[in-house]
Amino acid sequence: MSSAADLLHPDFRPLPYWWDDAPPETARDEALPARADVVIVGSGYCGMNAAAEFASAGRDVVLVDAGPLGIGASTRNTGGVTGGQKLLLAGPTRNVTAQQLALMLQDSLASFAYVTGLIEEEGLDAGFQRCGRFLTAYTDKHYARLLHLGELLREHTGVRVTDIPADRLGEIIATDFYRGGILIEDYASVHPARYHRALRQRARKRGARLFSHAEVGQVTPGTDGHSVVTVRGTIKARQVVLATNGYLTERFDAFRRRLIPVASYHIATEELPPERVAALLPRGHMVSDSQRNLTAVRPSTDGRRLIFGARPAAFDRDETRAAGLIHRAMCDVFPSLGDVRVSHCWRGTVAMTFDRKPHLGEEDGIFYALGCNASGVAMMSYLGREIARRAMGTQPRKSAFETEHFPQKAWYRGDPWFVPPLTAAYNLLDGLDRRSDRRP
Repeated sequence: MSSAADLLHPDFRPLPYWWDDAPPETARDEALPARADVVIVGSGYCGMNAAAEFASAGRDVVLVDAGPLGIGASTRNTGGVTGGQKLLLAGPTRNVTAQQLALMLQDSLASFAYVTGLIEEEGLDAGFQRCGRFLTAYTDKHYARLLHLGELLREHTGVRVTDIPADRLGEIIATDFYRGGILIEDYASVHPARYHRALRQRARKRGARLFSHAEVGQVTPGTDGHSVVTVRGTIKARQVVLATNGYLTERFDAFRRRLIPVASYHIATEELPPERVAALLPRGHMVSDSQRNLTAVRPSTDGRRLIFGARPAAFDRDETRAAGLIHRAMCDVFPSLGDVRVSHCWRGTVAMTFDRKPHLGEEDGIFYALGCNASGVAMMSYLGREIARRAMGTQPRKSAFETEHFPQKAWYRGDPWFVPPLTAAYNLLDGLDRRSDRRP
């Protein structure tokens, strides 16, 4: 490809590819009601599942969002449906007891079972595929670490895990860039925006009312409930649920100081012959690697494009500039894609926590489920149901993610100033790992 301009397709859009099929929804024709049993703030997977659960129990539910319904990370992610491996891989289990670990893994597996059961049993149009997920090693040392992770997954979760050494890598992904990996055969994928659209339809069918462009400016407790002040009017509600994750505003400062918003970027290639996509990902698995600044790749739901995700630089970039950087990273993995143009580039904001696990509970009269930690499709869907049950007192047992301590740092005020230097450090360490790898 001769220039940066040639890299972008003539119809390039700085928007999620997923929105071509299922764009976010404007829902502001109807006036906000004056009262409701429950007001949910945030229209992502968490909020939608909470709305459906409340409404199924006969509660009068109003869900509001600052922008169009589904404008956030729920329609901008890769669409992986997993359970368990993030807890064992990312480190939030290091300072917990064996009993706590067992409960956390139990809830993680329950999140996967909840979403897959919901989609299959209710016939949701979500582009659902039981495609498996391949975790691939950036270096030989990383491969040894992934083999250990596979052992832990078999022991603690019972999922089917297959070890794939480097000489079998081509069965999964056509590249010499990696050193083998582990295949988790039970995991799945969705078309994230179609899944969200199906959740909107499901919530409405059960009686929930959904409103876009209703940013919340204030929540004030009173003797007869909360006053939820929005730009479209004030609603009196007996209960309020906060489900905004990485898109929290200063209006919810106490929660914002516990979340670290991080931008995640993706590109979609132009439409390709299906056989070309299949040649690169022969079994159609989702793939993510072991770098600290990991990359991820999957075929689109129709098998005609590649979706490639990465954090392209230490500092955030606009989508046009990010497209070139991510394309370069994609070509490191797949050199044959140098002639392939980018049709879409987008970013979304994920909510990380200081202990790398989600949290739900109640504080100052507000119920919350926050902190997807880049694993939101299954976990935040599940926690949406669970926070509704928590608020109604119908949970069979207390969630493992409801703890007395939702950590924050005295020096942090909600502005993630440390993400760029941390990203740069991760890139440096990834490079050192590669150079010290015993293979050329």
